[in-house]
Amino acid sequence: MTNGRLDTKNWIPNPSSTGVLKIDGPEVANFEDQVKLFQAGEKDEVEFLRFRLRQGVYGQRQPDRQMIRVKIPFGGLTADQMDVLGVAADKYAPLKKGHITTRENVQYHHVPLGETTDLLRMLGDAGLSTREACGNTVRNVVAAPSAGVSKDEVFDVTPYAAAYARYFLRHPTTQNMPRKSKTAFSGSEKDEAMVLMHDVGMVARIQNGTRGFKIVLGGGLSTSPMMAQTLREFVPVEDFIKHCEAALRVFNRQDEERKSIAKARIKFTIARLGMDKFRQMVDEELKLDWAKKEIDLESLMFVDDEEADATAAPAGQIAEPNDDPAFDDWKRTNVVAQRQDGFSMVYVRVERGDVYANQWSQLAEVARKFAIGRARLDQQQNLVYRWVRTESLYDVYKALGLIGFSASGRETIRDVVTCPGTDSCKLGITSSMGLNKALGEFLDEMGEVDPLVENMHIKASGCPNSCGQHHIASIGFHGAVMKGPGGQVPAYELFLGGRSTESGGTKVGERVKARIPAKRAPEALKSVLDTYIANRNDGEEFSSFIERFGISVFEEEFAKLKAEVGPLDRDNIQTYMDWGKTVVYKLERLSLIHISEPTRRTPISYAVFCLK
Repeated sequence: MTNGRLDTKNWIPNPSSTGVLKIDGPEVANFEDQVKLFQAGEKDEVEFLRFRLRQGVYGQRQPDRQMIRVKIPFGGLTADQMDVLGVAADKYAPLKKGHITTRENVQYHHVPLGETTDLLRMLGDAGLSTREACGNTVRNVVAAPSAGVSKDEVFDVTPYAAAYARYFLRHPTTQNMPRKSKTAFSGSEKDEAMVLMHDVGMVARIQNGTRGFKIVLGGGLSTSPMMAQTLREFVPVEDFIKHCEAALRVFNRQDEERKSIAKARIKFTIARLGMDKFRQMVDEELKLDWAKKEIDLESLMFVDDEEADATAAPAGQIAEPNDDPAFDDWKRTNVVAQRQDGFSMVYVRVERGDVYANQWSQLAEVARKFAIGRARLDQQQNLVYRWVRTESLYDVYKALGLIGFSASGRETIRDVVTCPGTDSCKLGITSSMGLNKALGEFLDEMGEVDPLVENMHIKASGCPNSCGQHHIASIGFHGAVMKGPGGQVPAYELFLGGRSTESGGTKVGERVKARIPAKRAPEALKSVLDTYIANRNDGEEFSSFIERFGISVFEEEFAKLKAEVGPLDRDNIQTYMDWGKTVVYKLERLSLIHISEPTRRTPISYAVFCLK
């Protein structure tokens, strides 16, 4: 860096950098060739679409602009990799930022197709892969950032999450499944990684002194949210990948799920067949020849002895200030003690998941100085330092403050989670990022709130597909459109009473059957909070309150907000604009063209997205 700016011209990759996933140089070269053929009009559009998705390159609503998704298995990053993420943002992302997603990926937006290969090479040199970050594949494998240091965990799931990610990368069975498969690992029954909302989930258990996993299948949100069901109560670690492969092989053979992209996830297979029947099919699959081959789990595991790099306690006493309320509040909400004495996890609240180019390298320097040169991402779009000496917390707080990341309130009502929405996504209906900013400003104006309100979560998605995980929020918003007297109005539907990381386990909220204008969202939020505060029982958490109180009152209140939409004139024009926009709203979601292509089993339909 020079004067706070990244020196991308003279940047040289670190050839010693290694990553969890194998980087295939010829594969990237082949991608470059395919891009050139497509741009020359010599490559079929549908064939190229399916090909580039497997490389983690996703088309945006803007013509010739791509979203590049970087897989970060279990959210683990080194400081060197964070430097590269910053250089990549500066050189290839027009908005100069990388976006942390709700599945521990990093995304770059608005990248011209012709520049994608150079970006992939830069990432690959740092041990970062985009392979199968998109498409009908095994997507990024997530785990809680506390894996390995949590006081509650049965054992560290990190090496096993990495083994799963490595095993299924480029696996022939998982290159063109009926639909994508998302996987999560939790270290305890607390389900801190939200395995119940994933296609495949593992929960660490020990039985008779043997490590293993409870395996669950069939979770997912989107337009038909379902919680996962148990395939196996316990499978020894040596056999868990084989059981998961059997399940994915069964899923991969389901022609029924290939008929409609909207009903193609494994949750629909299990709902159609029933878990008992599906389990029986898995048992039969495990009797076939492929299952007789041993899987060398040890060679697949990623073992990083972080504790060996942990810093020793400093000599003498380091005093913390006793007159800094902001630091005290930050420490209360953003710092969690590790099970290793003398060390803490520090959660960095990242507003809207956006980290700008120069900030990546600054965050990397904090990691090098205080957190053994490593960090992790979490599903709340935040960054987490581990192995921070408790004596260094104030120094970390000050260092983060210098780069704009010392805000308190991680995983509180103020830590609003959102997907990119119409800023870039083809399927976006509303500007969920704009909504995030508006709700954040409203919450800041509220000031201090009581603990029960503080513990609530807000999540928003720009469409019903739930990339922002709105179904499992205390208050969840998803983008919609409604008709006003003057035309289309950007709008939201709400889900109330969901849970993600709170006590009680993952739960889908209750849908309020009324749409509100997007610009009235802060009013709707205030109405929900006021009603909760006025009517809750002592100590009653919001999810329990909704179960008891119901949602009919909110349907009535929100219907009034809809009825108040006036004509498109000077007084009401803001209602006809989305958050952060300066033009009258017009729905520009994508139409689907289904094209059939024969396979060895049956014709299947691919979705080709194009702007209306």
